[in-house]
Amino acid sequence: MKLKKYLTFTRAGIIEALQFRLSTVVMVIGNLLYLIVTYFLWKAIFASVNNEPIGGMTFYDTLIYLVLATALNGFMEMYTVWEMGRSIQSGKIVLDLLRPMEYRKYLFWSYSGGFVVQFLTTFLPTFIVVTAVTQGAVPLGLNLVWFMISVVMAVSINYSIDFLVGTVCLYTESIWGINIMKQVVILLLSGATVPLAFFPEPLKTVVQYLPFQSIYNAPLTLLLNKNPEPLAILTTLGTQLLWVIVMLLLGKLFWRVSLRQITVNGG
Repeated sequence: MKLKKYLTFTRAGIIEALQFRLSTVVMVIGNLLYLIVTYFLWKAIFASVNNEPIGGMTFYDTLIYLVLATALNGFMEMYTVWEMGRSIQSGKIVLDLLRPMEYRKYLFWSYSGGFVVQFLTTFLPTFIVVTAVTQGAVPLGLNLVWFMISVVMAVSINYSIDFLVGTVCLYTESIWGINIMKQVVILLLSGATVPLAFFPEPLKTVVQYLPFQSIYNAPLTLLLNKNPEPLAILTTLGTQLLWVIVMLLLGKLFWRVSLRQITVNGG
């Protein structure tokens, strides 16, 4: 019964997202331009090393990885930080806290509909095209199951990080700079802009213990690995599950402590 209540928010979010189809078109065009730049950039990088593999990845492998990473980024962003910042600055946060639902859950399920729409309109078409064009470079088997489980946990971790950063607005009452810094850190350390295989060994080891790699690198590694070892699958999913729990607890604790800082400047 409780899930049905949450899915009502998802349905409303899907309807709302479908009303703003132009924004989806603009985002798709923006992603295409980004991918064009990415193609020529990495083509030049591999040409400088005579097209030798870098970090065990060929130019072909790198391009597939980055195309799918861009598609993942296109639907995993839920703009939680911006929403929290606007609510805190306007005073709307007080009304949100009076709702008969925990604020964190309300915010997540309010954006879940847009997440579903973006998955169907951004990632799924990209995945189908990449799979068709590469003719077998993306394996289709049990790895898809591990990938979907991994993506669900990646969404949870990404949302928890957003919620933590959004909570900072209770102290700063301004979120723009902090959110930009957050986006840069996540895109770099998650493998979304540069595959983690290219990182120098000491940095790569450190990054593997951070939650960011669980957002993009973990799902893509499970998706693109044709013959993964069972231990590698368990380690990847286990690490993600650990960060899901840790980030959830951190977010709840920080939010509970930070609520004392609420001051209403408007509304």
